[in-house]
Amino acid sequence: MSGIGGGWADSMSVGVLATAVPRDAVDTAIAVTRRGAKRSGGKLPPHVMVYYAMALSLFADDDYEEVMTRLAGTLASWGCWDPGWDIPTTGGITQARQRLGAEPLAEVFDTVAVPVADELTQGAFLGPWRLMSIDGFEWDAPDTDANVAEFGYSGGTGEKASAFAKVRVLTIAECASHAVVATRIGGRGTGGKRQGEQTLARRLWPALAEDWLLIADSGFYSYQDWSKAAATGAALLWRLPATVKTPKLMDLDDGSYLSVLINKTVRSTTRRAEILQTARDGGDLDPAEATVVRVIEYTVPDRGPDPDEVIRV
Repeated sequence: MSGIGGGWADSMSVGVLATAVPRDAVDTAIAVTRRGAKRSGGKLPPHVMVYYAMALSLFADDDYEEVMTRLAGTLASWGCWDPGWDIPTTGGITQARQRLGAEPLAEVFDTVAVPVADELTQGAFLGPWRLMSIDGFEWDAPDTDANVAEFGYSGGTGEKASAFAKVRVLTIAECASHAVVATRIGGRGTGGKRQGEQTLARRLWPALAEDWLLIADSGFYSYQDWSKAAATGAALLWRLPATVKTPKLMDLDDGSYLSVLINKTVRSTTRRAEILQTARDGGDLDPAEATVVRVIEYTVPDRGPDPDEVIRV
């Protein structure tokens, strides 16, 4: 076996990866995205490159060839690496990654990324609901023309612009395990395909499940987004912006209260008053205009400059 390494620790790391991402899931993703090998006998077939792309995150401090060396020993034990192959050069690896593209990896993720907590996992459930959260973060991307065109810079233009292209990543994750189960990626800065968190979130609502309770910060709220997320059957626990009014309909025994959210597109004062009265009378509301919700209010002592701020979810 020429040029193949990979010690016990490497095998353990990649072994966990293989458990989470079985070979049949990889092969299916390659077939679905039509990224199968163009010729037989190649040293870097698509299934090897899928595992290689994931291994790059396990061994982020290593160069291309070193990661492939680490990976090859474990792949050989699985029968996924021909013993007669040499470790390819960095140039060969780069070309193979370009041939693979991102689509098979996205397909694999959509297949294997699922909640992992069970009934015994502490903090995983609240009553019948699995606790989930939506949040975003940013990555620096290599400062290439392609990345700048796709994602852009943050901070404005000229000297105020960020040193690297900025990628915005939005995820839905399981609260107890932190396992990411759905994600969307978009541009963060100017000069690229700028996409805010709300824009990316709209592409994630279809991923919600009926037994989830989705926790979100106030930046995700709009009446339209609330309605679309709620229509999936998932329960929602979202912080409300200070500008959203929550008139009290009825106090509940636990200290929370019922209120009504009214679509801001309803601008007529008369119509808003009619909706509020209908809600108080227990009548049916047009879901395009308003919906009844339960509101929980609380404060956090010693919380920064405004400890008396009332937080509403």
